Amino acid sequence: MKEIVVISGKGGTGKTSLTAALSWLAGADIVVADCDVDAADMHLLLQPDFARAEDFHGGQVALIDQDVCTACGACAEVCRFDAITPGNDFYAVDPISCEGCGYCPRVCPTEAIVMEDRLSGQWFVSRIRTGATMVHARLGIGAENSGKLVAKVKNEAKRIAAEQGKEFILVDGSPGVGCPVVSSLSGADFVVLVTEPTVSGLHDLQRVHELVARFRIRCGCIINKADLNLEVTAAIGEFLTANNIVALTELPYDEAFTRAMVAGRTIVEENDGPLALQLKDCWEKIKQTA
Repeated sequence: MKEIVVISGKGGTGKTSLTAALSWLAGADIVVADCDVDAADMHLLLQPDFARAEDFHGGQVALIDQDVCTACGACAEVCRFDAITPGNDFYAVDPISCEGCGYCPRVCPTEAIVMEDRLSGQWFVSRIRTGATMVHARLGIGAENSGKLVAKVKNEAKRIAAEQGKEFILVDGSPGVGCPVVSSLSGADFVVLVTEPTVSGLHDLQRVHELVARFRIRCGCIINKADLNLEVTAAIGEFLTANNIVALTELPYDEAFTRAMVAGRTIVEENDGPLALQLKDCWEKIKQTA
């Protein structure tokens, strides 16, 4: 079983659209994992059925028992996040501001404060239009621990792939180089870097490749909208060669991408011309290289 992770150094490169297109080309032969939990949107193109849903608890939040609280104010004095505010004769915790450090229950003289698991989001196991299984998640508004939720999605995808005997897991990772990306890369066999020919695109490609190199994972690169700036595209090509990154394909700018997204479909469904053939060849190259 091979795990292929698609990431980008910045948002807006077309990472999710391309991952959805590769998922469509793979059909029912893979397990799909959407690990971009902070801004999950691949479900808009693959239309999962949300057959199984489970709550995800990440971190803790303080809770004050008003029947026991004496309103002494000791908890508010030690809270560095200003999450505990006084009322007329009671103290209350703002769950958005609370960081779950656990300091307030330690200083409460009446033991009125307890730490409870925080509901941070949900994760799902679905069947998508291709017949494949998709594991995905939704992080709650203002919730943290997205790295742990990514790990949960990946582990469930691995379990299902082993159970179903699938050869590949295709992961849509988060953009950037933060904790969710690090969690997405854990255990990967091959990484697909998606970039665009802009100055920021090249810079963020270099930055995210530095992260991937620390994991010693082989990687390839898709240059999306490659014809918008040929000078930067050439610079990206030089960077790929210098760092032994597989040049997977250079896709031209095509408004069919936008039309496909508006229709809730992948680009390979909307386009049966050269662009679809490029992506089909790209998927075959990824499978052979991974």
